[in-house]
Amino acid sequence: MLIRRLAAEERLTTSFPLQAYAFEASPLSGERVEAFHRYLPYNRGNRTLVVEEDGETQAAASAIPMRQNLRGRVLPMAGVAGVATHPLARRRGHVRALLHQLLDEMRDEGHQLTALHPFRAGFYERFGYVGLPRTRTVRFSPADLDPLLRAELPGEVTWERIGAGYAGYRAFTECCVRERHGFAIFPEFRAVGLRDRDDRWLVTARIDGTTMGALTYRIDDDGELLGDDLLTTDPYARALLLQFLARHVDQVDRISLQVPADELPELWLTDLAVHVEARVSRSGSLAPMARLLALDTLAGLPAGPGRVRVELVGDRWLAGNHLLDGTTGQLELAAGGPAPSATLTAAGLSALAYGVLDPVEVDVRGLGSIGPDAAAELRRLFPRALPYLFADF
Repeated sequence: MLIRRLAAEERLTTSFPLQAYAFEASPLSGERVEAFHRYLPYNRGNRTLVVEEDGETQAAASAIPMRQNLRGRVLPMAGVAGVATHPLARRRGHVRALLHQLLDEMRDEGHQLTALHPFRAGFYERFGYVGLPRTRTVRFSPADLDPLLRAELPGEVTWERIGAGYAGYRAFTECCVRERHGFAIFPEFRAVGLRDRDDRWLVTARIDGTTMGALTYRIDDDGELLGDDLLTTDPYARALLLQFLARHVDQVDRISLQVPADELPELWLTDLAVHVEARVSRSGSLAPMARLLALDTLAGLPAGPGRVRVELVGDRWLAGNHLLDGTTGQLELAAGGPAPSATLTAAGLSALAYGVLDPVEVDVRGLGSIGPDAAAELRRLFPRALPYLFADF
């Protein structure tokens, strides 16, 4: 078995066909194969590894060099994608070997976090990944937004094709990644695919000349306005975008949007009949997952006044006995001193760092062994938070 890194053009005949077989309808049409050539430029900065036996590709995996906000700090993050195995080579450990080498290399290059959309969550939990909240799909009738048509709101909206408005949209997502816990963005070489496809409308909300909301969307043949992520940093901006959608009452029957887990659409308006759904199933529609790749990631994060000693076990990248101290308001990897102790897996520590599980939940799920005293300290160190993994890779 040989693991090697692909050159850009090699993807056309190796990793792309494997990924397509794993994630798309097959056999592929000639038109879809041609589309590989158009897709290739948006992968040029990815790191793609393959397993080969006798010159034939058996498995592939890629990492996209991204950035993600972890509790206020924007850090290099490896977005793992395109993990696929030849149907005759499955369950032979190829993916495990690929992920070990891929994450080794990304970590060595300074990527402190990694995230992915799993094909099976339990498989990736063994690699130290933990689930993050899934975005919610919100559906409602534009008629229910009628009260907003009479509202006097500060600011203005602009409407254009995403190809024309891409630069402003990209700048707004750069602002979001600096402000929003869990938010992640693609590198520019990948992100420009949105501009080049130019298959979305873009509506932007500005208040006092500053962009505070944006939505990309399209309208299908069945009378539904299909929105992507509703990105807002201000309630007025959200209201401006919804007011824009209300003007489609005579054009579309339904509107659907993607919103983060902490958004409460049922409180947007009185008498808004809204359906909110976050479907998760073992056969698909799984929530994203993420993990820490280096313990130094924690140093300097905002923290509460907790102090606990943790033993990290069972992981390739996080191990050893460490004292975590947040008494200064920033998390420090301290040298010593008395403190309650806990045992954590990489998934357990990642769950606490991302703020998705309480220490007791970490213990209950078998991601660590945490007594009451240590749980209290970890709760202070890592207050619960709701990460919003915007980037869909």
